[in-house]
Amino acid sequence: MADAPVLGGSEKVKLDADAFGAAFNNALVHESVRAELAARRQGTHSTKTRGQVRGGGAKPWRQKGTGRARAGSSRNPLWTGGGTVFGPQPRKYTFKVNRKERKAALRSALSLHADRESLAVLDAKPFLDAPSTKQAASLIESWPTLPARGAVLVVLAEDQAQAALSFRNLDRVSVLPANHVGVADLVGAAAVLASRDALDQLTERAK
Repeated sequence: MADAPVLGGSEKVKLDADAFGAAFNNALVHESVRAELAARRQGTHSTKTRGQVRGGGAKPWRQKGTGRARAGSSRNPLWTGGGTVFGPQPRKYTFKVNRKERKAALRSALSLHADRESLAVLDAKPFLDAPSTKQAASLIESWPTLPARGAVLVVLAEDQAQAALSFRNLDRVSVLPANHVGVADLVGAAAVLASRDALDQLTERAK
């Protein structure tokens, strides 16, 4: 059974074999990451067609006799100030991934960090009463297996929001509540630092 060190102490936390001992499934992880990133897109982009652009109701010049090409509207897409042809319109980018596939992808991402020893446990109590960015930076620097310049994902429980104040201003460190952490967040992080409560929540979500 894998375990994770507790930063700032000598003890280790045993990791659930089901959630942190799965084989990496590249296809499911790729599909879940695509779905999560697609769901984050707003899809509010919008362009106007020639029928939606203001003006252009009058024919610019008569049909024949001018020597110029015929034109029926100054809002033609070929003209400056005209409409757009096949431009982007508001849409939703979301697509469905089955619940069992999402759980399997989450297990794969968590197991990858456990296997690489890039997962550690944070004791959030010292940061709840008196937030300290200096103390948080010192704690992360004391992590022996931390990659040289990798991004660190700090995962906290909902009632530990006060502790986020200590980590949110650190370079290459992002903070997320446990129920908002996705496969894309785990894959994009070089290391994961989770509080005990957040680790329990991640374990429940993955099982």
